[in-house]
Amino acid sequence: MLNEKDENILWHTHHVSKDERAKIKGQKPCILWFTGLSGSGKSTIANMVESKLHNLNKHTYLLDGDNIRLGLNQGLSFSDADRVENIRRIGEVSKLFVDAGMIVLTAFISPFEEDRNRIREMMQEGEFIEVYVDTPLEVCEERDPKGLYKKARKGEIAEFTGVSSPYEKPQRTEIHIQTENISVASASEKVLEYLEKKGYLRC
Repeated sequence: MLNEKDENILWHTHHVSKDERAKIKGQKPCILWFTGLSGSGKSTIANMVESKLHNLNKHTYLLDGDNIRLGLNQGLSFSDADRVENIRRIGEVSKLFVDAGMIVLTAFISPFEEDRNRIREMMQEGEFIEVYVDTPLEVCEERDPKGLYKKARKGEIAEFTGVSSPYEKPQRTEIHIQTENISVASASEKVLEYLEKKGYLRC
């Protein structure tokens, strides 16, 4: 709901449309929303997908959880309320990238189903592609590339997803990647195949 101050703020319609921006890029804009536990491989897979799209001369941008928290969202904690706000801001930024005609990739734990669905509902039909990077907790803990699980188990990190804070598995994902028995290259190809099949790589 708009407050009294917000009533003076209106969305400004541009002369150049989203479709026109996408047309000169030769692609259909969308969000590839990679979700999964810390250490699941989200960022690694998203990076390879972006590299492959770049090699196809597609216009992309990758938003990564740590990078965003170092800048745009640096004032937010890891409490449930701030996690919700973190994802809300990412959704709004991603929507602007889509309006620019881009294929935007996001790599965030985004643990709450309601938050992910809220982003989906912000977008037009087909613009939100949820990519569930499904890796068992024990595998993520074995990888533990940043040593975060060890710290969480020692109580040094509060509200850590999978340990002291829940992760709600997606219920309506477009792409489901089970990483235990698949390489990063194969996982990224699965995403590219989906985009090609659904017509996102042409306009």
